[in-house]
Amino acid sequence: MKLYYSPGACSLAPHIVAREAGLAIELVEVDLAKHKLKDGGDYFAINPRGYVPLLELDDGTRLTEVAALVQYLADLNPEAKLAPAAGTFDRIKLQSWLTFVSSELHKVFSPWLWHKDTALSTVKAVREKIALRFIELDRVLAAQPYLMGEHFSVADAYAFAIVNWSNLLDVSLAPYPALADYVARIAERPAVRAAMRAERLIREAA
Repeated sequence: MKLYYSPGACSLAPHIVAREAGLAIELVEVDLAKHKLKDGGDYFAINPRGYVPLLELDDGTRLTEVAALVQYLADLNPEAKLAPAAGTFDRIKLQSWLTFVSSELHKVFSPWLWHKDTALSTVKAVREKIALRFIELDRVLAAQPYLMGEHFSVADAYAFAIVNWSNLLDVSLAPYPALADYVARIAERPAVRAAMRAERLIREAA
């Protein structure tokens, strides 16, 4: 399998899940500013939507969208227990969290806070909405260690990838201590650290 990614983008979520599940993947880096591969290839020729992640299976099938990809990868190794079994009520709860992260966090942060020309009124509205969602997450995580309860799941991989953008976009987690602790704990997971090292997001001390 090939995972087309850009360092620190939302593609970090399926990257983390693949490592948590012990799956072998080939990483293909994409320059999202130019929509080019490192070899100069046109990324639009691979994904007409132009964004990451994209997962290319061994038979050439190409899949997109974080919420779908993390579930697909989790199901390849059920023993890793990264997602409840399909058809169960807990799987619906997982999909509910994935949809929340996608619509209420991912698509609120992006594209608005990433573009310097975003109107100040839009930036203010976006930050206010993020604050409301972070308050909700902080309450949930004050009562349980992970979004689904006691165990790490693909929803946490996705949430981590997006909430971690706070460090890059001057969104303080100080008002949300449980959420801040959650992000810090996930960042220390071996698979997460390995993914972040591979994407050059962190460096180990010499």
